Amino acid sequence: MKKTVFALLGLVALQSFAAPVQVVDTHGKPLATVMVSRQPVKAAVLDTSDEGYPASGKLQQSYIELTRFTDSQGRADIPAAEHAWKLRLRKAGYKDRIVSPAEASKPVVMQAETDPAELAAQRPSNAWTSTIDFGDAALKKEFMLQCNYCHQQGGALLRRERSADEWKEAMKRMVRYGSRLSSEAREKIPALLEAHWKDIAAHPEKVPAGTPWSADLSKVTVREMPVGDAMSQMHDLLVHSNGKVYIGDNLQDRLYEIEPTTGKFTVFHVPKQDGDRLGGLMPGRLVDFPKHQTYQGIHSLAESTKDGHIFLTPSHQRRLIEFDPVSKQFVQHEMERGFYPHTVRIDAKDRVWFTLALSNQVAMFDRTTKQFTYYDLPARSFMEGLTIKLTPTLMGLTRFGIPVANLVKVDHQSTGVPLPYGLDITPDGKVWIARLYTNEIGVIDPDKGSVTMIATPFTAPRRLRADAQGNLWIAAFNESLIARYNPAKAEFTTFDLPVVPKGSDTPYSLNVDRQRNQVWVNGTNSDSVYRFDIAAGKWNVYPMQRKVTFTRDVEITKDGKAYVSGAAFPSWHIEDQQPTLMEITP
Repeated sequence: MKKTVFALLGLVALQSFAAPVQVVDTHGKPLATVMVSRQPVKAAVLDTSDEGYPASGKLQQSYIELTRFTDSQGRADIPAAEHAWKLRLRKAGYKDRIVSPAEASKPVVMQAETDPAELAAQRPSNAWTSTIDFGDAALKKEFMLQCNYCHQQGGALLRRERSADEWKEAMKRMVRYGSRLSSEAREKIPALLEAHWKDIAAHPEKVPAGTPWSADLSKVTVREMPVGDAMSQMHDLLVHSNGKVYIGDNLQDRLYEIEPTTGKFTVFHVPKQDGDRLGGLMPGRLVDFPKHQTYQGIHSLAESTKDGHIFLTPSHQRRLIEFDPVSKQFVQHEMERGFYPHTVRIDAKDRVWFTLALSNQVAMFDRTTKQFTYYDLPARSFMEGLTIKLTPTLMGLTRFGIPVANLVKVDHQSTGVPLPYGLDITPDGKVWIARLYTNEIGVIDPDKGSVTMIATPFTAPRRLRADAQGNLWIAAFNESLIARYNPAKAEFTTFDLPVVPKGSDTPYSLNVDRQRNQVWVNGTNSDSVYRFDIAAGKWNVYPMQRKVTFTRDVEITKDGKAYVSGAAFPSWHIEDQQPTLMEITP
């Protein structure tokens, strides 16, 4: 009995205290830039009584994962957790290792990986997609624009061998989900992908190395906590003034309220309205998705500085949702116009602005009058304007099993769907938007009611943010760059992402730390997040611990931390099928 007690006490001691971890190679030489991740042995036990999801309105406790990188001496300080935990060690060119706290109390040896297939498997999606060569640069850019925005094309589940017919079927499904891959590309690309991935499977040595990890990473801490599950899409997030982080599950209609310092969280099931059907106004879009509760489709979030209320855009409905973080009550504001509410921001006058992606509009909700104002954006042609007007009716036909998206011929310019996407407000009160498929940004002057479109010297401006000086920072999705637009000079300046291979990432979004004059960028195709110091012109790259870390939004705290969420659609593409909230302390 005494031996058992002493053994248990020893186990508790090992779990509650951890000395610095040291990592060496087989010759005893210290290994720098090893990613050391503290992970729970078992996931936290939750009350999942709401149809398999955390009970709505009930405070729950999650386990926090932590990642640090070894310094030049091969050391990293990993604080212990209060639950049973393990360490996973990862470094390009070496075999992964998983060790217990007891094993980590002495130097941990990592073995070099020599198998070409295993070396290739270590590399991020961007390294794999960089090998794709259609013999047509424009076709490759179209493919990355239209086929890499839900999930990574170079992830393990996508880069496997498929026949051309299998690729055609997959593309039909993706077009129904929303891809605008041209009809011509859908005919050409399947055979090219079949041949390409067959060749790479036979010659994995053709997959190049990804972006090297910098020695500066030894100063970085990344904390993570699981949110949602394999059927979730944790789309956008919000750092609130109350210190909590809010994330919307786009597929399961749930709002997560998270205390990032403790890992405590509460989930609120967003109520559907009478008459709402599964799939909302696009009932056929997700008809064959294995499990979803998309009545609303929670997309983007913004906080009112007046009262802290959070406004949510439900992309599958014609309404705006308001959430009170104090009372925990939802109010739903119905709209008479518009289709597919998208990115939302709130101006200094407490007016709520958001893009209406499929009706080619921007809407403004005046909280004082409770009225919506709509700004129509110019169509590129008469036929495009007609198509935009017919879109709600056409999408409604999907409820009868009519695959409308697959019946319509699509050109390379996505005529009919210009897609106003990201939105932000500059300090002077002007509202700026990025229009993805027309290669334009636009500005609305609320005082004049005017709308002005501006062509960009790059393709696929997806999301944008304003800095303190009123400049716009824009993510160019299939160009692997970000751009600054100076409205006073009407001047664009571009900055290539520091990704290896060059030009291989697809930055989905970005945000500006106005206090520190830095831009944080989502490395959607590279399992990373970037930070650009504007004054110094210097980049930092922060690799995340899970493969297929596909992020769509980034939020920044007052003390300089950045938050992103794993938002792959579907989340089962993620390495362990678990989306997470990630906190980066640089």
